[in-house]
Amino acid sequence: MRLEPYRWMALAVVLLTIQGCDGPPPDIDLGGPTGEWRHYGRGLDGLRHSPLDQIRPDNVARLEEVWRYESGDFSEGDANQTRTSLQVTPIVVAGRLVFCTPFNRVIALDPESGEELWQFDPELRQRKLHGAYPLTCRGVSYWQDDAAGDGECRERIFTGTQDAELIALDAATGRPCADFGDGGRLALRDDLGEDVPAWEYYVTSAPLVLDDLVVVGALVADNVRVDAPPGVVRAFDARSGELAWAWDPTPPDQPPSHREGPYRRATANVWAPMAADAQRKLLFVPTGNAPPDYFGGERQGLDYYSSSVVAIHTHGERAGEVAWRYQTVHHDLWDYDIGAQPTLFDLHTADGTVPAVAVSTKMGHVFVLDRESGEPLHPVAERPVPQGAAPGDHLSPTQPFPLKPPTLYPPRLTAEDAWGLTFWDRGRCRREIEARRSEGLFTPPSVQGSVHFPGALGGINWGSGALDPETNVLVVNQSRIPTGVMLVPREEYEALPEEEKGVAEGGLPGTTKLYGEMRGTPYAVRREILLSPLGMPCSAPPWGTLTAVDLNAGEILWEVPLGSTRGQAPWPLWFDLGVPNIGGPIVTASGLIFIAATPDRYLRGFDLASGEELWRADLPYAGHATPLTYRLRPDSRQFVVIAAGGHAVSEPGDAIVAFALPEPE
Repeated sequence: MRLEPYRWMALAVVLLTIQGCDGPPPDIDLGGPTGEWRHYGRGLDGLRHSPLDQIRPDNVARLEEVWRYESGDFSEGDANQTRTSLQVTPIVVAGRLVFCTPFNRVIALDPESGEELWQFDPELRQRKLHGAYPLTCRGVSYWQDDAAGDGECRERIFTGTQDAELIALDAATGRPCADFGDGGRLALRDDLGEDVPAWEYYVTSAPLVLDDLVVVGALVADNVRVDAPPGVVRAFDARSGELAWAWDPTPPDQPPSHREGPYRRATANVWAPMAADAQRKLLFVPTGNAPPDYFGGERQGLDYYSSSVVAIHTHGERAGEVAWRYQTVHHDLWDYDIGAQPTLFDLHTADGTVPAVAVSTKMGHVFVLDRESGEPLHPVAERPVPQGAAPGDHLSPTQPFPLKPPTLYPPRLTAEDAWGLTFWDRGRCRREIEARRSEGLFTPPSVQGSVHFPGALGGINWGSGALDPETNVLVVNQSRIPTGVMLVPREEYEALPEEEKGVAEGGLPGTTKLYGEMRGTPYAVRREILLSPLGMPCSAPPWGTLTAVDLNAGEILWEVPLGSTRGQAPWPLWFDLGVPNIGGPIVTASGLIFIAATPDRYLRGFDLASGEELWRADLPYAGHATPLTYRLRPDSRQFVVIAAGGHAVSEPGDAIVAFALPEPE
């Protein structure tokens, strides 16, 4: 959704300063640990943790930019193509750094110099998307054929595209693998029905590679219609591209679709990154909510798997079957689908170590579940929630709330909580809240209008968390901005002028209002960020946070504001109040957190133990992506790399930027 008015939110009360860190000359340790970044979350477990320790809290302040690569593959948006956002986390494997651009070009660089090695252009056809989505590609995947010789395509890069294709490339040259699918390509949309337009179904997250399988889900456009495209998850043979199995998210009490035929429409889709347990042959799938997002009266039970984490068997007789599922929102009417990649770790309990999965949600909840059974390992309570569904819909009387760790998000936003810099704009925010239902988390959508706090942005979104497996400290970033959601009766929506609906362009120019048609229901939906006349959120800062949670004890360790108002203020005085953010963190064995995610164009380094900011560096564009770190040889430097390419709140760009400690003299 459009956030241009938000650029005036930089008015604030207290200016925080960051002091430099003087210390001994930097060390370039020789003989230390090395490590690649082989998967989107570094490992299949999604930990986003690196064993590297050359960059430490005592020398991180000396990090400097060492190379930058710009592809030129971006767009500010026009009548023919949608605005881009470079949200990719590259992988580093077999001596190559490989990433995808928003137009789905795949590029390989030398990880230590940034020199281009090869480039593949799929000649993307779908360049104009529906609604508020930017063009983006968040990652690629790597596979090595251990049964093959040294010929072409023994090592492969897999990428999914906006054209809903799965493409296999030779990792050494970037040329398509002729033995995979049709000349290296699989058309993912062919089996989904005759009426699925290109903008309604496509891939944004990195495929997951487990053994000889490539597993892929897809984004399904929100709030378009009741009979949305299927949410099927499919696994393909990494050599041939033949379908190995498909999980059709149809409730168990309804007849499943035959896998060679059309899959069930309007099921929960899987657009976010998945995780896997290679030993147990289990895939962990975070699901979206069944369509449309804000009215569920026509779902007919198809939200059984929505807003859940689902464990799926990947091999053997039960391949493609559900091992268990855990639902984080019942009958989701808030777009609280799980965007974060599940995090697999070993929980330390009084009775010993238990294989666990942490599920982080847009509500600021972190559920800690047994990896083998899906049962909660910390207590969860089913609590009563606000009632009063729109006519034709229903609500769950309760929703699950984890007790340990407690929710990481404020419990509610009332008119008394309205915030503003002056009495005038605070009063306007108070009236905006008073005019809507605002009864805390899970206030249902309504014709009157409702305050959703958090809104669909979250909370914790696709940037996911990063976990230190030695301490089981999980670090997550969140946005804290209120959203107004209103159900618009169908006849009122149809009477609106087309320019006011703003459907084709993804919003109304100069505002944050965004309509969704929700065809097949009695209502359309209108969403907007609740802002004061000065463009600041109607909730009190921080509007973005970074939080550390001890998952063993189920306790919050610390929380700090994330981001400054730099670039959004009408004058060059910037406040570290915390701002809305998109992207995620990583952690290292030396006790550091690296994160960008904010529109102020900084990459930051924090102390994992305390949350203190130790370092920040300017980026050419905002880094709305998750960074990575790697060190290829004991005698080389450790690199920290971030994709900086902007988002809705900042100008688009195309830079891959690498940082390292200075070379020894």
